[in-house]
Amino acid sequence: MIAVLNVPIYDQDIPSVVAEMVTDIRTGTSKGKNRCVSATGAHGLIEAQKDPDFHALLQQFHTNLPDGMPVVWVGRLKGAKRMRRCYGPDFFEALMKATAHEPIRHFFCGGKEGVADELKKAVGRKFMNYGVSGVFCPPFRDMSTAEMEALGQQIQASGAHIVWIGISTPKQERFARKLSEYVQTDYIITVGAAFDFHTGRVKQAPKWMQNMGLEWFFRVLMEPKRLYKRYLEIVPKFIWLNIKEFLDFYISKKRYI
Repeated sequence: MIAVLNVPIYDQDIPSVVAEMVTDIRTGTSKGKNRCVSATGAHGLIEAQKDPDFHALLQQFHTNLPDGMPVVWVGRLKGAKRMRRCYGPDFFEALMKATAHEPIRHFFCGGKEGVADELKKAVGRKFMNYGVSGVFCPPFRDMSTAEMEALGQQIQASGAHIVWIGISTPKQERFARKLSEYVQTDYIITVGAAFDFHTGRVKQAPKWMQNMGLEWFFRVLMEPKRLYKRYLEIVPKFIWLNIKEFLDFYISKKRYI
């Protein structure tokens, strides 16, 4: 792990984390531990700077994957040379492929009405994974204790080892943490817009834009009214806070030389 804005971020790549998770489930190491995993980009890290409770929540997660290239660049500058982008949709695809012929069950939770059902069909068609044992579309409001208990029972009855949550940051991470109080599974993973990407509801940025850290720009072009204010805040704030962190580090280092 490497700290980016004081949040521990996974410092390797998708094949590594997928192999770790599959091994843990196979061997029973993660059974019933509700290990929360978040695909965390600049958006999540900036939300964490604004909200101390959310910051503390991410610090408690089992793994925060580097969802965006800017997070990877910062991690590499700090010495994590093997760090690669663990983009939520790519991570989802890799784990679905890796478990296609394993007795590992999945549960999809998120998206608008019908999205999780569409995704269940899509992963069978695209990745030959027919191990989706249940789906659920959460309401846009906070769920009551009774509703969370019912969802926990539904997941438990499905025999799922991995619960996928596709809502949005920071709501999905809070939802994952709350759900962990009502169920016993191996992993609860938040992957943002991965559901919409893999069902074809939302278009993904070209790979060259992703590799250059410009996916945010593509998404603003696709949904300007919804996203321009978000990234108008996130992009400059992420750059400034990381520059400030580096400056503070080197200034404090020189004091002790």
